[in-house]
Amino acid sequence: MTNYYYTHNPDIVHDEKQWQFEIFNHQFTFTTDNGVFSKRTVDYGSRTLLSAFEPTDLPDGPLLDLGTGYGPIGLALAYQSPERTVTMVDVNELALSLARKNAALNQLTNVDILTSDSYEQLAGKTYAGIVTNPPVRAGKAVVETMLTGAYDHLMTQGTLTVVLQKKQGAPSAKKLMTTTFGNCTIIKKDKGYYILQSVKEA
Repeated sequence: MTNYYYTHNPDIVHDEKQWQFEIFNHQFTFTTDNGVFSKRTVDYGSRTLLSAFEPTDLPDGPLLDLGTGYGPIGLALAYQSPERTVTMVDVNELALSLARKNAALNQLTNVDILTSDSYEQLAGKTYAGIVTNPPVRAGKAVVETMLTGAYDHLMTQGTLTVVLQKKQGAPSAKKLMTTTFGNCTIIKKDKGYYILQSVKEA
């Protein structure tokens, strides 16, 4: 059974649910299903990341939500920054179909939703900011690729912003991001979740 949320086509029995959740003082409607991460609510890590991320400090340009799932982070950012395009990618085709449905439900058109295993389909593309709530259960190698690969896909002064729990490797991720970017700051801690941010300085 390949029913993990980080696989290409989760083998599931469908059970779609629709619910609402408030982000940035706005009521979003989400449709979710079996085979996606955090199907009953916007998970606490994603909420913590969104509360800490500050897009107004970034250069002009698109944002990337890496591992978007059914889209709560990317769609919230698209609502928050209507002047930017938000690219939302995932390896999970079911999650992407839900993300497209959720973009339509919330009348958000400044999004570009596509299939990509990490940065595989993003060759030559750069972003003002990359955000990710990485799929820890997919393994350390997958998460490390998502972190180190960000460098080549960021504009100068662009940021990589990551949420990880301390017990799921936030300290080692901070070391890796520091090695990759030359810097990494913990911009928020909340209930064991660390929001890590690196800046591409040149």
